[in-house]
Amino acid sequence: MSLKDQITEDMKTAMRAKDSERLGTIRLLLAAMKQKEVDERVVLDDVAVVAIVDKLIKQRKDSIAAFEQAARQDLADKEKAEMAVLLAYLPERMSAHEVTAAVQAIVAELGAKGPGDMGKVMGAVKAQLAGKADMGQVSAAVKAALAG
Repeated sequence: MSLKDQITEDMKTAMRAKDSERLGTIRLLLAAMKQKEVDERVVLDDVAVVAIVDKLIKQRKDSIAAFEQAARQDLADKEKAEMAVLLAYLPERMSAHEVTAAVQAIVAELGAKGPGDMGKVMGAVKAQLAGKADMGQVSAAVKAALAG
């Protein structure tokens, strides 16, 4: 079963269980997926769905930080609940050690020497680790690998 089908099934389950919080978040995700399909006239595969989920999680993290800074814990808690639902659709994340090892292997493979090669390395790393690792962590690992 594809990730897209799984999300649709989870929406039906949330409707039957009358779980309005979860249902709202899943509908938000499905709307983002549908928007992408309509805008780009494509059928989303699992990689594209993971990218959308990643983007929505990043938005939730930014919102949580803003709400906590503004002392709006009620809104921050709502965003955290949405983020927890979205996290269930991401594949198992790589550990920091695995990310560092993968980045070093790609840097060696490309023969990258310094910070000037950051774009080339990030392009290859994104293609290989998309959805498997946090891109903020990946970026830091690439900078460290190219600096040293």
